[in-house]
Amino acid sequence: MVRTLGFHPNNRGSTPRGVAIFMEDYYLKVNKASDLKDKKERIIFRTLEILPGFLSWAILFLVVILSWQKPILVAIFVIFFVIFWLFRTIYFSFHLRAGYQKMKEHENIDWLEKLNQLKNRNWKDIHHLIVLPMYKEPLEIIRETFKALENTDYPKDKMIIVLACEERAGGQAKEIAKIIEKEFANKFFKFLVTFHPPDLPGEIAAKSSNETFGAKKAKGLIIDPLKIPYQNIIFSSFDADTKVFPKYFSCLTFHYLTSKNPTRTSFQPIPLFINNIWQALGISRVFSFSSTFWHTINQQRPEKLITFSSHSMSFLALVDTGFKQTNVVSDDSRIFWQCFLKYDGDYKVQPIFYPVSMDANVSRSFFRTLINIYKQQRRWAYGIGDIPYFLFGFLKNKKIPISKKFSLGFELIEGHLSWAIASILIFLLGWLPLVLGGEEFKQSLISYNLPLITRNILTLAMIGLIGSIYFSLNLLPPKPPEYGRLKYLFFAFQWFLIPLTMIFFVSLPALDAQTRLMLGKYMGFWPTEKFRRNFEGG
Repeated sequence: MVRTLGFHPNNRGSTPRGVAIFMEDYYLKVNKASDLKDKKERIIFRTLEILPGFLSWAILFLVVILSWQKPILVAIFVIFFVIFWLFRTIYFSFHLRAGYQKMKEHENIDWLEKLNQLKNRNWKDIHHLIVLPMYKEPLEIIRETFKALENTDYPKDKMIIVLACEERAGGQAKEIAKIIEKEFANKFFKFLVTFHPPDLPGEIAAKSSNETFGAKKAKGLIIDPLKIPYQNIIFSSFDADTKVFPKYFSCLTFHYLTSKNPTRTSFQPIPLFINNIWQALGISRVFSFSSTFWHTINQQRPEKLITFSSHSMSFLALVDTGFKQTNVVSDDSRIFWQCFLKYDGDYKVQPIFYPVSMDANVSRSFFRTLINIYKQQRRWAYGIGDIPYFLFGFLKNKKIPISKKFSLGFELIEGHLSWAIASILIFLLGWLPLVLGGEEFKQSLISYNLPLITRNILTLAMIGLIGSIYFSLNLLPPKPPEYGRLKYLFFAFQWFLIPLTMIFFVSLPALDAQTRLMLGKYMGFWPTEKFRRNFEGG
């Protein structure tokens, strides 16, 4: 068995990159078909890249053809489909309510006290490595992020902060880094500013490459010289606008120390996109809260949970897998699959019912905000690239139990297919058989009742909006004085925009992402614009 020198409990950092990857694990670093040297493997991986987009388009075309050739069959399917959607909405509503209640309970717990009550566990040995990738975010956003870190209840002498700047961002990023370093460097155990060089071999300009560069620098300049055991370091991957709530790190540390296998576990908080929610357009608020609700629901299904956006994990696992891939767009979910494959399926995500907050999508104008919402949704949907990655990994790794492969694999594939086509199907299936089914079908009883049945069931499903209104109003941060009470009414009625936006800002971006991957038109990383109207210069 051939192996590069790498991490071992008695051989820390014996290679400059600290990588411990067996030669047969080469597939852990594959991102697209052309990364593979073997021709047969390239064909297999390329086929898997085509698969999700092909399935989505095939279903849509099949619906049109069957509406023409077999309208009665489609009509029956429509009725069962909308009934399924109704029960799914009810099911998700219960999970949302339970997740919200747990989050409120966890916000009120004294996690430091719970840490002090742990027996045979010295929680003060745990260090936190927080890497904050920065591109062109305004100074005030970065400052708010650091103030939130400073205001946490966890001892600051156990926190290592890396402000990971992009060199290609130019002089403004350097000035911001100097200001932040001057204000906050002496507030934490260690503070490091890094500048990620552009155009490094094997990298794309993305959050993952910048973050990985910063994490490796922290390892080489701080962690290894101080000989801090990797298993005593919790690595947190945040965005530049991520504001941690006051008890986040004490809550995280408690979950880490009480986990059955903490070095084989990622920890996922609940993301709240509310930092600038009062400034956001109604459509932007809908997507911000919808994303929050979806991830709150997923917290209730830990066996299906995959890392998203801000998350934390053992530094040991990060080093052992060779750090995050530097050539991917959706690195936050990809690191889960890297670990899952590396450890033969012995890796999971543990939900933390405790929030962190980020920005809603806000830009300088109405139309630019709409464009940015579309691009952000498309970038998130480009997580579809994980499907060929893990399916290929499943073929290469025979040690992972079939049950785990099927459970996680089916969940992700079904989720991405629904993301791309569910809204379109709901829109089309109510009337397409009536248009294409011919005169014989139009004279049938089912033809007459189809619109009435689908309308009534979907109207009943819309009752779920009441819960969305309630939870969104309760999650709002304090109202700025410049906004009147009427703003709350707008916040309530914004949810009725959902039927108008589901196709254009949910299904189409996802179908766009799948089609690009299917055609081999690989996407690069698009950084979401961070804008606050009350900040000078945006």
